[in-house]
Amino acid sequence: MTRRRMISGNWKMNGTADALGEVTEIARAALASPGVDIALCLPATLIARAAAAAPGLAIGGQDVHASASGAHTGCISPAMLLDAGATLTIVGHSERRQDQHETDADVRAKASAALAAGLGVILCVGESDEVRTSGDAVAFVSAQLDASLPDAPSDASRLSLAYEPIWAIGTGKVASTADIAQMHLALRARLVAAYGEPGQAMRLLYGGSVKAGNAAEIFAVPDVDGALVGGASLKAADFVSIVGAAG
Repeated sequence: MTRRRMISGNWKMNGTADALGEVTEIARAALASPGVDIALCLPATLIARAAAAAPGLAIGGQDVHASASGAHTGCISPAMLLDAGATLTIVGHSERRQDQHETDADVRAKASAALAAGLGVILCVGESDEVRTSGDAVAFVSAQLDASLPDAPSDASRLSLAYEPIWAIGTGKVASTADIAQMHLALRARLVAAYGEPGQAMRLLYGGSVKAGNAAEIFAVPDVDGALVGGASLKAADFVSIVGAAG
């Protein structure tokens, strides 16, 4: 099955108003790659301004709460993201799983709430260096995915999966193409087992030190439908080069 590629940037805790020029430059450059879906997942403080400055670019959040409202100081509901101009959100990033102690159940609830509200979702999974070294990476990540998946969305294209080996995030290390292929094959099988034929339509992204210099090689791996890009998405020139490698 041919799936439309997606390149999404995750700015993490980076970016103030001074960085909006990078957003608008990425939006302009995106016009040269109409066959690729491009998104930037920004700090909450930038979402509304970025959506206004670059109306043709998909802007997303980096997390969302599972509840619609309530006593959840510092959290953002799906409706709040939509109100700010976001069209998608990341859930389950390893930095939130580790630093904020989010469980698979938490991730599942957030993904379900975001999809129900009409947001697109990029659901992240990945293993530590210890798990990779032990030889249990595929089993670990497959189980993590099974426990994190929401109920079947009405539109399969709104749920994407990002495989991000934790040991490759921000380290300069990149999983081998053979390791990426093995993991994506296993994750595709889990999606199909969970959702049936719609699982074939869901995009599998790779994340972990993706750069212009290695993007084309990664995108050539079967079942890699794009990338979730961290540091290299902060500068338009770097990010646009990755988009170009995607087609």
